Order: sequence, then C-alpha cells, then structure tokens
Amino acid sequence: MRESTGLLTDQYELTMLQAALRSGTADRRSVFEVFARSLPPGRRYGVVGGTGRVLDAIADFRFDADELDFLTGRGVVDEPTAAWLADYRFTGDVRGYAEGECFFPNSPILVVEGTFAEAVLLETVVLSILNHDCAIAAAASRMALAAGDRPLIEMGSRRTHERAAVAAARAAYVAGFATTSNLAAGRAYGVPTGGTAAHAFTMLHDSERHAFAAQLDSLGKSTTLLVDTYDVERAVRTAVELAGPELGAVRIDSGDLGELARRVRGQLDALGARDTRIIVTGDLDEYGIAALAAAPVDGYGVGTSLVTGSGAPTASLVYKLVARADGPGPDAPLRSVAKRSTGKPTVGGRKSALRRVDVRGTACAEVVTVGDAAAGARDRALQVPLVADGEIVGREPLAAARDRHRASLAELPPQARQLSRGEPAIPTEIVAGG
Repeated sequence: MRESTGLLTDQYELTMLQAALRSGTADRRSVFEVFARSLPPGRRYGVVGGTGRVLDAIADFRFDADELDFLTGRGVVDEPTAAWLADYRFTGDVRGYAEGECFFPNSPILVVEGTFAEAVLLETVVLSILNHDCAIAAAASRMALAAGDRPLIEMGSRRTHERAAVAAARAAYVAGFATTSNLAAGRAYGVPTGGTAAHAFTMLHDSERHAFAAQLDSLGKSTTLLVDTYDVERAVRTAVELAGPELGAVRIDSGDLGELARRVRGQLDALGARDTRIIVTGDLDEYGIAALAAAPVDGYGVGTSLVTGSGAPTASLVYKLVARADGPGPDAPLRSVAKRSTGKPTVGGRKSALRRVDVRGTACAEVVTVGDAAAGARDRALQVPLVADGEIVGREPLAAARDRHRASLAELPPQARQLSRGEPAIPTEIVAGG
C-alpha cells in the first residue's frame, strides 16, 4: 500500500482552502495550468518527466485520522476544514503533455480542472514532482544527445536524497539513459539495473589480481573490471590474463579519460581483447561526454551532474489559476483570470497546444491557443487526457514515454541538439482561439 501524499504540501494550500470554504467560493470550478515562463539559461528545449509519478500522487492524495489530528493540533485548519479533508478525493480532470514530450516556454504541460478546493490542494505536490523530474529529464536528454549511440549508466544515487535518487533514475531512463545503479528504481519502475564493483572491493583483497579473480569467479567473464585503483596499465594486463579476450569491459574512473581510453584501447587490442569495452565514469556532464566523442569509449557512467540537473536543478514550473466560474454550479460559465504582477504576468484562459511542423516534418512552432484549437494538416495535438472525473486514464508503460521522447526530439530542428547556449529551438506563439 502506497503512502498518502496529502501532507506533501505547503501550509498555505490548506489555509486557502479553509478561507474559501468559509467564503463560499471553494466549489467554484477552476482551471489551473502548469508551465514555465522560460527555460533555464542556454537550454534549447525542456522535457516532460514525472507524469506517471504525478498520477500516483493524485491517486494517493488523502488525509487519514493521524494526519488530520496533526493539522488540527497545530492549528493549521479548523474542525470544519478537517471534516472536508477527511473525505477528500480528487474528482476533476487533468490533461497535459504526455511524458517524454519536449516543451518550450509557456507550454501548458499540465491542466488541472475541478473545484477550487480540489485543484488548489494539488499545487505543491504536482510542482515538486514535475520541477524535479523535468529538470533531470532535460539534463539526461542533453547527455544522451552528446553520447550518441553509446549507452549511459545513471549512477547518482549517493549524490542526492534517497527518494530523489529513485525519481532521477526513472526520469533519466525516459530521456535516454540505458540503465541505473539504483535498485529501488528497478523494482518500482522496471528501469534496467547494473553494477559491479568499486575501488573498495579491490583494496579489500591482498592484491589487485586476487580482487579481479574473485569478481570474475562470482560474476563471470562478461563483468566490468575497475582498472584505475593503482596502475591502469598493469591492471589491464592482469585483467586480460585472468579473463582472456572474453572480458566484458574495463572501467576508468579518474584521470584524463580521453587519453587513458586511447592507451587502454591500444593495450586491449594488443592483448587480443578487441571486443572488451571501455566504460568511463567520474564527474561527467554533457560537455565532458561530448569532449570524449572521438575517444575509443563504449559507454559512460554519470552521477552528480545528472541528479542535480547539470546546473539547472529545477524546471522553474509554476501552477497558476487561469480561469474560474462565478458560481458553484458545474455549468457556471468560466471567466478568464490572469496576474498582472511585474515580471510575473500570466495569460488567462484555458489553453490547448499544438506542435506545428513544416513541409519536411520539422517542428517550427509551439502554438498555444487560448480556448479550443483546431489542428491543421501540419499540427500535432500535444495534450492528452490523464485524469477524467477523478479516474486515472493516462497511465502507460515507461517504455512508451521513452519512445515518445526519442520521437519528439527527432522532430525538433537541428539547433535543438546543440549544447552551446542559445534560444529555445522553436518559438511559442500564443493566439486567441474559438
């Protein structure tokens, strides 16, 4: 049984709820949108990550007796509000960009519609999940572009919070990583897992030879031996002596990775281990990976830079009210609402989104329409149903999100693949709809 997500929120969500219940406005139908006003500096596109986790959080958003006792005991809410929370279940609708899709400034990647009371409570947990997972997915996507056909291993668990590590492994897999070292991510989400040994295992034994022999005896010749604990050249020679040309891979974790990879490749080939792969790890990011493009490297392990978003640890998404009804009835007409705050204005009205492509099938614009949008022959609708009348309808295998990201990225113009700083790969056009 999963844990309740009801308290994964900010206090002001509940104080707003209490005040709205008292004023009689809590039942007004409302529309909230999640979007980013801009991408992190220099990024060409964003990546939607965490949608599946958001759906789980919505399904588990509730308040049990212990949680309500905590809220009333602290004076966060009064008894009438606690009684309302005791029966809370989200019964509204959610639609949004499917997981793995690329997005741009002002893309309405999630639209939450229900009563104000139901929808406002989801703000914090939705943003917490999406801001983290979208940031990780965007960083992972850039790293996958830099790596090309060479596989990437996610290995950042020890560099972040233990729960964030699981989410990061999931988001990285969506955006192109091949495996993770995190077993919880493997169990929860089916992400392929991998791992062999650290320097401590080598130093545990009386010699590097004994350590390699023990690992080969346990894991077989297809394993990966870590060769930079002491002397790389000697370690490679010992590894091939023990395993023969069937040795799966060697890993280099320090030093000048490009130069060491070239030397190790030459040594392996000279020893007859031409099929033995070379894996490099050690504080890599997308720029370090790109710098190794010409080196004889067969795979990369990435940790710290990935789980911190490679310099952009949040996607800077916001959750804003864009429309609300004047009365409590389900058929009360919606009116557009918008902030006029200096530096933080919003565009009112429920929106839909299309990805427009040119005659070659390359994306040329993100078209965000206030109101309903009629898709043209070269438009692709971006929003899909995720929750309908409180029922989760948008769950899908993680592999589907992974395939979608690959297709979405392939649709973008060539400048999207550049790691240099620049503007978003396509412009966002906000237009009035019908």
